[in-house]
Amino acid sequence: MHKLEGARLRFVTFLVTGAMFMEVLDGNIIATALPDMARSFGVNAVQLNVAMSAYLLALGVFIPVSGWIANRLGPRKVFACAIAGFTLTSVACGMVTDLQAFLALRVLQGASGALMVPVGRLLVLRHTPQAGRMAAMSNLVWPALVAPVIAPPLGGFIVNHASWHWIFFLNVPLGIIAFGLALWLIPNLEPEARRPFDWTGFLLCGVGMFALLGALEQLTTKVDAASLVVLAGGGVLLIAALRHFRRAASPMLDLAPMRIATFRAAMVGGSVSRIGISSLPFLLPLMFQLGLGLDAFHSGLWLLVMFAGNLAMKTVTTPTLRRFGYRRVMLWNGLLAVLCLVAWALVGPATPYAALVPMLFASGMTRSMQFTSLGTIAFADMPERQMGDANGLFNVVSQVSMAAGITLGAMGIRLGETLSGMLHFAVPAVEYKVAFVIAAAVTLAGLLDILRLPPGAGDHFVARK
Repeated sequence: MHKLEGARLRFVTFLVTGAMFMEVLDGNIIATALPDMARSFGVNAVQLNVAMSAYLLALGVFIPVSGWIANRLGPRKVFACAIAGFTLTSVACGMVTDLQAFLALRVLQGASGALMVPVGRLLVLRHTPQAGRMAAMSNLVWPALVAPVIAPPLGGFIVNHASWHWIFFLNVPLGIIAFGLALWLIPNLEPEARRPFDWTGFLLCGVGMFALLGALEQLTTKVDAASLVVLAGGGVLLIAALRHFRRAASPMLDLAPMRIATFRAAMVGGSVSRIGISSLPFLLPLMFQLGLGLDAFHSGLWLLVMFAGNLAMKTVTTPTLRRFGYRRVMLWNGLLAVLCLVAWALVGPATPYAALVPMLFASGMTRSMQFTSLGTIAFADMPERQMGDANGLFNVVSQVSMAAGITLGAMGIRLGETLSGMLHFAVPAVEYKVAFVIAAAVTLAGLLDILRLPPGAGDHFVARK
C-alpha cells in the first residue's frame, strides 16, 4: 500500500479541487443558457431551473452513499469511475433533445458527482496533518465560491458563439485528463472496516428530499392539491429519516457530529443563510437577461465583478478571522450579505451600470467570507474519529442548501409575478425585486444560530489568541 503524503498529497489536493470545480461549474453554468435551452425544449426559462436543482439534489441524495462505496471498492477506483460517469453523462446531456431525458441525465450526472468529490475531499482531510488542515479546507472551499460566478459568463459565451450543447461537451477533455491523473496519483489505500448499507435510511432520506424539493418546484408553476400532498409527504419522510439515523446501529448519516456546537451552527443556521445567498447566482443572470434586456454573454460577464470580489476577500479571510474571530465576522458579514441582497431589489432598467460594479463586488466579498467561514468552523472542533461522518453530513446539507437556494429563487420570481398580476404593479422587473427580498429575509433568519455561539467559538482553528 502506498502512502498519501508530501508531494503526492498536494497533487491529490489539486486534483480534488479541480474535480470539485468541474462539479460545481456544471451545476451553475446553464444559468445564462436557460432562455436558449427553454426555447429548444419548448418551456418557460424559469421552469427550466429544475435542470439546475435536480442536479444539485442528486448530489445531496447520493453523497452519503459515496463513503460506503469507497470503503467497499477503495477510493481510487470509486473516484476514477465517478469521473468517467460524470464525463459520459455530460456528453449525453449535450446530445439529447427530449426534456425528460435531459432531466434524467442531469440526475445521473449529479449522482456521479456525488461519488467523485466527497471521496476526494475525505482523502485530503484524513491524510492532511492537523497543522495544515485549515489551509487544505480553504482550498476545498474556493471552487464553491468561484465556479458559480465564472459559470454564467462562460455559459453565456458558449451560447453566443456556439450553442448550449457545447456547455456539456466542454467536460470531455477535462474529464479525460482528470481520469488519467486519478489513476496515476491516488494510491491503492486499504479500505476501512465494512459496515452494512443502510437501505432504510437511504430510501427515507432520498425519497423525502426528492419529494420535498420536487413539490416545491411544482408549486413554482401552480398550486394544486397533489403538490401539497407530496410536499407534506416529503416532510414526513425526512422526519422519519432523522429518527432512524438517531436509532440505527449503522446509519447512513451519523448525526453524532451535530452535538458539537460549532458544527451544528454551521449546519443549521449556516445552511439557512446559504440557501438565501445561493439564490444570487441563479437570480442575477435571469434578471439581467429577462428583466434588463442584456444578452446571455453580457449578463454573465457582469458576474465576473462578483468573482473579483470573491478573490479579493480570499486574500484577507484568514487575517480577518484572526483579528475579529469567527462569531463576530459571521454576524457582521452576514448582515452585509443581507443588505447586498436588499440592494439588488432596488435595481431596475434605469439603474446606471456604474452602480452595478460596487454592488457585484460587495456581493462577491460577503458571499466569499460567509461560505469560507461556515466551511471551516464546521470542522474546527471535530475529533479525528468523527471526521468522516462530519464530512458526509456537511456535503449532503451543503448540496441540498444550494439546490434549495435555486428553488427559493424560482419561487420568489413566481410569487412576484403573482403579486404583480393581483395588485397591478407597473414596476419593471418587480418579480426579481420580490425574489431578492425573500432571499434577504432567509439569509437574515440563518444568523440566529450564529448569534447563539459563545464568543471565541472556533477561534483556535485560525490560531487566534
